[in-house]
Amino acid sequence: MLDSQIVREIEELVYKKPRSMQEIAQHIKRNWRTADRYVEEIEKEWGTIATRVFRGGTKGALKIAYWASVEKLGSSLFQENLEKEILLFKKKEEFSAFDLFQHVGDKQKKAIVEEAKSDDETNLGELGQLLSSAQKQLLIFSGNLSFINNKNKDFDALKIFEDLIKKKVSIKIICRVDFAGKENIERILSLNYKLGKDAIEIRHREQPVRAYLIDNKIARLKEVKEPTGRAHELNKKMYLFYTIKDKEWVEWLSKVFWKMYSSSIGAQKRLEELSKIKLIHK
Repeated sequence: MLDSQIVREIEELVYKKPRSMQEIAQHIKRNWRTADRYVEEIEKEWGTIATRVFRGGTKGALKIAYWASVEKLGSSLFQENLEKEILLFKKKEEFSAFDLFQHVGDKQKKAIVEEAKSDDETNLGELGQLLSSAQKQLLIFSGNLSFINNKNKDFDALKIFEDLIKKKVSIKIICRVDFAGKENIERILSLNYKLGKDAIEIRHREQPVRAYLIDNKIARLKEVKEPTGRAHELNKKMYLFYTIKDKEWVEWLSKVFWKMYSSSIGAQKRLEELSKIKLIHK
């Protein structure tokens, strides 16, 4: 399995500007063939890097790796419209995961509806199994990372993430980095310090999706419906969980993630700026 640290080093190098295989090999201290194999695996499994060969078939052939262009993500009108909505909206109430779910074939999806007062009262055991199944990469669309506090007999968020880091799973998160979620962010990042790794990376972005993408193979989305108080409408809080295994849709959502991630600011910078603001107690 390709080490997540190597993946991160290659991604960071290529993100700055296109690189030849020789440059990448020198940077990661491996030979050309190994670097080429790593890049091919990142291109296939993560989609963050793309390659192009110049003067192919000649002795002067040159293979270049560059940060994958995701300007046009969708292959259908539905995907193009969803992309616009996701990139435009900021609040979870503005986007319905069902709008994506409805386009997936029946054999590649599953939905669960639960009545509950809060996240920690839902069936977290299933989510725990999905997250624990990750072998290479976990991408997370979140609001303020409140899920990190969820814990019961079937689910312990911090323990699951700690185990994933030990398995060398790369974890990347998009969420709001502000006062509301500051403690949650510091709590999950503390796992990096505890284990001496930089497996978890967080970037700031206000966005409407609440989802986990596991190894670019499974997407697990959440939608919350609040009671309206109006007659003949929803009178209890409802949680809807959608599990999608359709390759095309999971890869599409992954590209949406990377488009957001690549244009967002790192959490550490935001945390440093937030620390400069002093709270006055009255």
